[in-house]
Amino acid sequence: MIAVIKGDIVSSRKIKNPEKWMLPLKDLFNEWGKSPEQWEVVWGDSFQLEVDHPEEALRKALLVKALIKKIASGETNKSLIDVRMAIGIGEKSYSGRRITESNGEAFINAGEKFEILEKEKSNLLVKSPWQDFDGEMNLFIKLASVYMDKWSVASAELVEMVLKHPDYTQNEIGTQLGIKQNSVSGRWKRANVDEILSMEQMYRRKLERMLL
Repeated sequence: MIAVIKGDIVSSRKIKNPEKWMLPLKDLFNEWGKSPEQWEVVWGDSFQLEVDHPEEALRKALLVKALIKKIASGETNKSLIDVRMAIGIGEKSYSGRRITESNGEAFINAGEKFEILEKEKSNLLVKSPWQDFDGEMNLFIKLASVYMDKWSVASAELVEMVLKHPDYTQNEIGTQLGIKQNSVSGRWKRANVDEILSMEQMYRRKLERMLL
């Protein structure tokens, strides 16, 4: 089984130079796989990413979210764009030369869920072969999205650092971000980092049991 993350950038035209978000996003995807077989950015602001280990998919989606939310407007230093993503979990039945040519349950699930994100008023949801898993996880993701969608640039920078370096102490995070430990603690609470990590760990544990 694999996971597929299908997404697009929300309000991408608010950033005059698309390279400001596209180049960091491509660099991140390059850390995870080869293009165009495993990931591709298409139609200017849409993308697909294949994840070999589906239990890693939510962490990767959260990293994409943090990366996009930390892109600041040069004029206001505020986050102007966001990202919509659907995680599809399932089998892969055909491997194309490009990810957009590949097919299977995971691709279908990602595509179907992506199409109804707007209707469900959510920027992140999952669809798997297990309805109970989906129902429970999507409830937690929707609740977490209440504050994830409001991350400031500073909050997104912190979340990205925590997800990339889970073993870092708050002092080490502060050193990397150039801020004091008490500032890290304040950002940590405002970004709801503990709740985000708990949600990601629950997704991982539940999915690992389903995959046994």
